[in-house]
Parts: sequence; structure tokens; C-alpha cells
Amino acid sequence: MALLEIENLVVEFGTSAGAFRAVDGISLKVDEGEVLAIVGESGSGKSVSMLAVMGLLPWTAKVSADRMTFRGRDLLGLSPSDRRKIVGKDMAMIFQEPMASLNPCFTVGFQIEEVLRVHMGFDRRERRERAIKLLEAVGIPEPEQRLKSFPHQMSGGQAQRVMIAIALACDPKLLIADEPTTALDVTIQKQILDLLMRLQAERGMAMIMITHNMGVVAETADRVIVQYKGHKMEEADVLTLFEAPKNNYTRALLAALPDNAVGDRLPTISGPFEMPASGSAR
Repeated sequence: MALLEIENLVVEFGTSAGAFRAVDGISLKVDEGEVLAIVGESGSGKSVSMLAVMGLLPWTAKVSADRMTFRGRDLLGLSPSDRRKIVGKDMAMIFQEPMASLNPCFTVGFQIEEVLRVHMGFDRRERRERAIKLLEAVGIPEPEQRLKSFPHQMSGGQAQRVMIAIALACDPKLLIADEPTTALDVTIQKQILDLLMRLQAERGMAMIMITHNMGVVAETADRVIVQYKGHKMEEADVLTLFEAPKNNYTRALLAALPDNAVGDRLPTISGPFEMPASGSAR
């Protein structure tokens, strides 16, 4: 049985001009311990798809699917309270901007411990001990002191490590990493990616890596889904995708890598691209 299984996911937002379909018929599955990368340019529906899985879209979004299960449980059929017991505990997410995701009014220690209080029922001493161990695991120096820090007192890389600590607090079965290195410099990006992959291997958890960086895909993924305008264009294992892409959009993405620059001009992606027939993207 797949850990996460989605069939024909559709996400629509109401606008003055009518319904806007941000995600159109996405299907995927993730097995335990697997790393799946979802890649595509900005606006392709990568983050919206996963926010729909997490139940974190605003009330203006209309979410439907033929099937959306996590460990065999129907996510869309759960009550809000039952779904909240899963989200943050068995299924966690690292968001793009740590400084926007962390609450500036509370210490990082409070924010880590809050997850443990809600989902694990730990007492104050257990929460503090667990928070210190989590900060140690993600490479934060002097973790006992850092528990008292506010987000603005930390660098971007440290704040992202805190976000990872919060996501891992309850030992989730599935971790969704949404552009986890976007706002970081190149050196810190490498450190964060290495950290995520080490923790994923140590804990045996499944991971969905959302990115537009094909280099990240090559380094981290077992399988890859390519999205464009809310559609799944192609799905393949990582070696097949890079060596023999089938879809024109996938080929255009790979051709637009900086390594393929001609002189001082970077390649560009020319569209629009034909959408694959339903069920043919795999």
C-alpha cells in the first residue's frame, strides 16, 4: 500500500471571471522511504497541490479528488479535527520562507514545543528535552541558548533549520519540503539539502521535494513528476528523466539549464506546450 496516494486532484479558486483551475487532474503516489521530486516553473501548481494534501488552502479553494489517502485513510473524508491529528504529526511540511512561517512574537523554543504539546502530549520537561535534541539534530549550535531566541535573532539558514526541527518534531512518516533552499545563499543551500537527505535516510521517512531546480532533483530524488500549468506532464525515475525525457516541456526544462548556455545568453523556455492525454503522463 502506498503511503500517500492521489488520483485526479483538482484545485479551483473562484474569481470575478469565473473559476480558475490551479491544479488540473494531478495523480501521484509516494511509498514509504521514497523521495519524490515535483518540478516545474513558478505557477505550475506544485505548492498548491501539496497545500491541498495538507489541508492548508484558504476557504476560497475548492479541492476535489477521486482518491486522496494517507496510510489508507481518506483525507477528504476526515473531519477537520481528525485531519489536524495527522497534519503536523504523521505528515509535516517545510515552507518556502522560514522568516514568514515562524511567528515573530514567540521564541523558537516555544514554537517547537507547541507542536510536541499538541500532538504528543509531552509535559514541560519532556518538551524542552526533545526541543534541545531536535536543534542538535539540525545543526544549531548551543541549542539550550537558542531555545530562547526569537526568529529575527537568527540567520536565514538557522531559521530554516528551526523550520526543519519543527517539521521533524513528531517523527513524521511523510515530509513535504517546499523549496526549502529558495532564500538561502549557495553554500547554505548545500548544507540544508545535505541535512534533509541525511535526516530522511536516518529516519526512513518518505519525502516530497518541491523545486524548480533540476540540480536539486538530480541530487535528491528517486522519482520525478514534472508539472506545467497545473498538469502533470511526465513522471519517471530520476535517471530516465534526465537521460531520455519524453515530454517536450521536460526537454525544454533540461535544455534551459545554465550549463547549456550559448555564449553569454541563457536558454529560455518557449511555450505553450501541449498537455498530455489523461493518464499518459507516467
